[in-house]
Amino acid sequence: MNKRLAVFLLSAALAAAPASAQLQVNGYLSFQYQKGQPESDNPTGQFGNARGGLFFSGLIEKAFDYSLELRADSPDHVELQEAWAGYRPSDTFHIKLGLYLVPFGTYNTASRPYQTPFIRTPLLQAALYPEGWRDLGALAEGRLGFLQYSVYLGNGLREAADLFSGQQFGDNNGNKALGGRVSFNLSQGFEAGLSYHRGRFDDAGERSLTLQGAHISWATQGFRFLYEYGRADIDNPAGFAKGKVRGHIVLGSLDWGGFSPVVSYQKVDYDDPYHGAGFSITLGTAGAGIASAVSRWTAGLVFAPVQAVMLKVEYDFNREKLVEIKNNVLLAQVAVRF
Repeated sequence: MNKRLAVFLLSAALAAAPASAQLQVNGYLSFQYQKGQPESDNPTGQFGNARGGLFFSGLIEKAFDYSLELRADSPDHVELQEAWAGYRPSDTFHIKLGLYLVPFGTYNTASRPYQTPFIRTPLLQAALYPEGWRDLGALAEGRLGFLQYSVYLGNGLREAADLFSGQQFGDNNGNKALGGRVSFNLSQGFEAGLSYHRGRFDDAGERSLTLQGAHISWATQGFRFLYEYGRADIDNPAGFAKGKVRGHIVLGSLDWGGFSPVVSYQKVDYDDPYHGAGFSITLGTAGAGIASAVSRWTAGLVFAPVQAVMLKVEYDFNREKLVEIKNNVLLAQVAVRF
């Protein structure tokens, strides 16, 4: 995002403060250290991934609200994460128009450093969609008793070398993507949900990308359990078999007086004969294909000395089927919200 645009948006939000008594300004920041084995991305160790975000939200008049979120992933990279205007007459119905986080699964709408026990993006989410996946369009959400729903219509993802690289803000074809998430709060702390996304993602608007997900979570005062499953079905041109992604994640954590040990197991199979390295929309060339089966055990500890501060340590044991690689990673992170 252009720095001048970021400064303009920030100034505009601050200028609106006197006109809106209910304006709220919040934010967060994080910083981490990462060191891996010889075949990891950071074998020598590195401080980095300084991130920060600012939220401007409020009620304009009666049931009309808005939200603007700016996110900085590095000292020279600022992006709009959310920018929508909404109408919320009740908890049953809330419509948002503009740029919104896509409600798919449990992670994408709650992946900020202070919202998740993970430091790295889990394998399943990194395989299925871009980090911080957002879209431009309309989103309706609300709660009806034990049912919570979200339905959206937007530009959708575009075709790229892999699904992680498919973020777009325009529309590369005339098709609009449709999706949503429904969750059932069956009892105190217990939730089950389904997610769905479908849209045509190639420039010609002829081939579809379908994402499906399911999750079960259970949280008590001192314990949390999460299971999430996700899959993608990718239409490829004639002569190539369909691409597919299948994966799941299991997470468990305890709370011992501010200390929370965390353990998770993640596994993803990604098989796509058409995309991958070398894929080019401009040149019309197929990629080398993607064929991977990776898994990860994660052991971590989260410490919250005060409510607004999280100190996290995580060790990732990474494995790839039929390949012996030394790329386990140790990470530490400080996350603060205000």
